[in-house]
This record gives sequence, structure tokens and C-alpha cells, in this order.
Amino acid sequence: MSTPQLRSSQVVTTFGPGAMVDLPDASVIVAGLDHWKYDAGDVPLIDEPRLVTKICKFLGVPNLSLRPPPQANDQGHGFRPEVGVWRFPEWFVVQWTESSKQGFRRRRLVHQNSLENMKYQDPNTRKRTGVVPVRFVRACRKGHVGNIDWKEFVHGQQSECVRQIWVEERGTSGDLAEIWIVCECGAQRAMSQAARLELRALGSCNGSRPWLGAGSRERCGEPNRLLIRSASNAYFPQLLSVISIPDVYKPVDEAVMSLWEDFLSDVETAEQLAKARSKPTPSNMLSGLSDAEVLDAIKRRRSGGDGDSRPVKEVEFVALSEARDEIGADVPDGQFYARRIGRERWPEAWMDPIESVVLVHRLREVVAQLGFTRFESAGPDINGELSMGVQAAKLSLDASWLPAVENRGEGIFLKFKSDAIQQWLKRPPVAARGKHLEAGFDIWKQEHEMSSRQFAGVPYYMLHSFSHLLLTAISLECGYPASSLRERIYAMKGQYGVLLYTGSSDAEGTLGGLVEAGRSISRHVRRALEMGSLCSNDPVCAYHRPAEYDHQPLLGSACHGCLLISETSCEQHNDFLDRSLVVPTVESVDAEFFGMDP
Repeated sequence: MSTPQLRSSQVVTTFGPGAMVDLPDASVIVAGLDHWKYDAGDVPLIDEPRLVTKICKFLGVPNLSLRPPPQANDQGHGFRPEVGVWRFPEWFVVQWTESSKQGFRRRRLVHQNSLENMKYQDPNTRKRTGVVPVRFVRACRKGHVGNIDWKEFVHGQQSECVRQIWVEERGTSGDLAEIWIVCECGAQRAMSQAARLELRALGSCNGSRPWLGAGSRERCGEPNRLLIRSASNAYFPQLLSVISIPDVYKPVDEAVMSLWEDFLSDVETAEQLAKARSKPTPSNMLSGLSDAEVLDAIKRRRSGGDGDSRPVKEVEFVALSEARDEIGADVPDGQFYARRIGRERWPEAWMDPIESVVLVHRLREVVAQLGFTRFESAGPDINGELSMGVQAAKLSLDASWLPAVENRGEGIFLKFKSDAIQQWLKRPPVAARGKHLEAGFDIWKQEHEMSSRQFAGVPYYMLHSFSHLLLTAISLECGYPASSLRERIYAMKGQYGVLLYTGSSDAEGTLGGLVEAGRSISRHVRRALEMGSLCSNDPVCAYHRPAEYDHQPLLGSACHGCLLISETSCEQHNDFLDRSLVVPTVESVDAEFFGMDP
């Protein structure tokens, strides 16, 4: 069976292996990579060594490759995508409504073995009726998913009863407490009991992995949870992305690595380095490199911090912030090209905390899917790294490759002054606000004990909130809708910045509007600060506390009226936001980073 027409980026980021998709006449689960078909003589590959190295280290494999999803085959038999799917689930609800003795509306629940050409024939009236897939399945936190054993669920135990089962609606709200599963023998049970984990109404997981083929199971035993197929928590792709930026440390790191064993392993001082450089081989290989650059590379090598082991975002930040006026090559097929704009282009007072502005004319982002989770997402941390403690479901039985997409676009990078942020962090109101935010995170952590997520820190909250404000302000003029813009927040120790960029698998991400907006960056920053100072939901929004009032433990002063944007644009899915750290609000907590009146 084949999938509908999807863009390549959708297959990887939304409808990858294990995702449940509703087609016009069926419900299916996207098959594993073993069932994706390519032309054996022309298998496309995506080249991104830094991403491949990260993935191999994370998965513990020696090597693998990245491939874009297979293209559709429209020769001979119409449109046929080469991504396979399996029909799932196996239970269906008959589209013929009857009334129970109590007057409740009910429909029959039937297995696919009872269907003929996807139609159900009533044994009494012989009438043929259409069916729709049942919206309830069982799943566990390891990503396993399967059909609910409805006979066992409704009878509470193994039963030999073979009578008809009905889905009965005892209300109009659609609440689980009003949906009952009823057997003709009189046994009945509310679906709300299936949602209560402590009752273990759905039994233990048998490790079923239908996306890998019939009978594919692994040992599990976790308690089954009720899952609605179309719910937002039914599928979270585990993605890792890098931006194809040249690593400015790579030449010196490679030179030091090649000389390490014979010449540089014992070098710690400038005098020792000078002695080593007096020899012909080091002198030749280190030509053009300063002593400071070589000593820094030696320190990185000694601490294990070479280019492959450094966090994803650190490599990007260094390349964007430490490069000279021009980075990369401005050629039609280039992967990266950026230019720094001088301070004279943005001299206004509210721009003082910003150290540099870089306009990224050409940019390539490569996004790979490593696995997926259900119920709770397992995305990268604030440094762009995946957690080693997360157990995601596999995409295939024995993968030698992973699906990936290339997104090309443009962007704006703003580097913040490290000294300005450090001085701001020393202010007592900022420290007090940080304690409020961390208290909210502690509440969230208690409810997500299995999560490896860490508190993002006050600098990240501030930069992330500023990024959302700036993204919204720029989207008003740049020609891209806000949902087409994306962000990368750099909040490592001593390294602070924001990159706003477009990401598209076609030419729509390179129209030039974002770079043009960057040439007037001071005006857009001013508008962003003005927008953040007052929210349409104030004073309620401004006075919000993460640990009080409502259940938003990861948000400070943030709501849909000010900071929340499309989750596809936000790298943390609209978590870790607080505009009171950016600008003064009506609450006046005195913790703002941009304290002046713009």
C-alpha cells in the first residue's frame, strides 16, 4: 500500500516510520526504512560529515549514510510514492448508528477479518455498511503500538464470549467518560478507565512494532497506555540538525592532530611550542598559524574537545562570530555565505548589548531522523545535542542509513556581548526571577521523572524570548510568514547569540527578504522591544508565575498574545520563555536586559 503525496521534509519531520496517517479510505502506519524503495543504480545521498559523525557517536555505530526520502514513481501506473505503509489499526467502527435500550447512540466495533472489501455486512439484514478505523490504540513510552484487545478490555479478563461489541456514546461532549464499550452479554466498561494508568486496563505491552512488519516484536512489559491515533502526542520524531557552516577551528585542529604523537603531546607553554616549531615537520605544517591558535587547539585536543566532539551549536557560533567580514563563497550552488555588517549601520542606543550582526545570504540545514517517541518528545537540548538517556523506537531492523532532508535558506545572526550578559546576571532582581523560573521547572520535572531535560538557565530564557519577539517583528515586513522562520539560540558559557533563518527544501527559503530585513536590524529590534513591553493579556500575562496560578511551569510572562509562536519555528516547542527578562513589563520586576526606553 502507498502513502499520499508528501513533501520530502514532511516524510522526515512529520510522517516518518511509525507515524500513523489517515488516508481518504484507510488508516495506515508508515513502514520502516526496510520498506522504502530506491533505484538500486541511483541511490541519492546527502553529504554532511559533521552530522554523520554526531549520529554515529550517538547510536554507537561505526558508520552510516544519509538519504533523502525516495521520490514518487509516476511512470506507467499513476502516482506511486515509494514509501510503504501497513494498514493499522485492525479494528473498525461501523458507520451505521443504532439506539440501545437506554436510548444511547451506539455503533458496532468489528475486526477487519469481518469485512469484505472494507465493508461490513449485517448478519441479520444483509445490509452492507461502510466502516472507519477506531481511533483508540494502545502504546507504551518505548514507541511500541498495537491494537487494543477489546474483548479482554470489556470483560476485564480472558473471556470466551464471542458476542457483538458496541461503541456506545452516552453524551454529546466526546469525553472518554461518556464513551463506553459494551458487549451484548451485558459486560461494559468506560474508556476513561483505559486512560487511568494505575488500573492497567490495557495490560502490559508485548513490544509490538507494526511499522517494521507483521510479527516484529521485542521484549517490553511496560504498562500499555491509551493513545488516540490523531493526537499530537502520538508521534514525536527524534531529529538532529546541523547548519553546514565551515568549522574555523578545523585546519588548526587537523594540523595539531597529525603532529600530536610525535611533537605536540607534551607541549603546554609558548616556549615549548617554539621549540617544537623549530623542527622541519611542525614548522611546515603549522605555517601560517599563530602560537595562540595552536595552543588553543592543543588545549582542545587534550580535553577531548575537537571539532567532532564539540556541541553542534558551539561549532556554528564560533564560525559565525569569529570569522572576518566575509564567510564562505557567494556561488550559485554554495552551501554557506555570510557577511558582517558594520556598527555604523546600527548605531542606536538600544543596540549597545549586541556585539555584531551577520547577514547569512546562503545557508543549508541538514535534518536527520534517528528514531521517534510517543507521549513525550525527545528533541535536542539547548546546545543542539541529543540526550543519551532517551530510548527512542527504531526506524528499521538493521539500519545502515537514516532519512534526512536538506533545507536551504537565509538568515540573520546577532552576537550578544558576553560582558553585558554577565553584568546583568549579577543583578538581584534577575537572580530572584531565575529562582521563580527554576521553581517552575522543578514542578515540571516532578511530573516528567523519566525526562533528561535540564533547566535552560536565565540567559537562555532571555535570548529565547528576545528571539520570538524579533521573529514576530521581522515577519511583518520580510515577506515570509512567521511560521516559515526558524531560530537557533546560542547560550553557552561566554557565547551568546541568536540566529533567525528560513528553512525550506526548495527555493522558497532563499527569496532575500530576511537578509534585506537584516540591513535595517536596529529598526526591527526596536519594534520587537516595543511589542514585548505590553501584551494584550496584561496584566494577567505579566504577573504570571511558573509555579502559581495555572499549569504552565516552563513559562514566565509569556502567552499567545506576546511570545508564543508556531511550534515549527521554535526550537523548544514554546517552552523556556519570559519577556520580563527582555523588557520592562507592567509588573516592573526590574529584571529586564534591555532596560532603556527604545
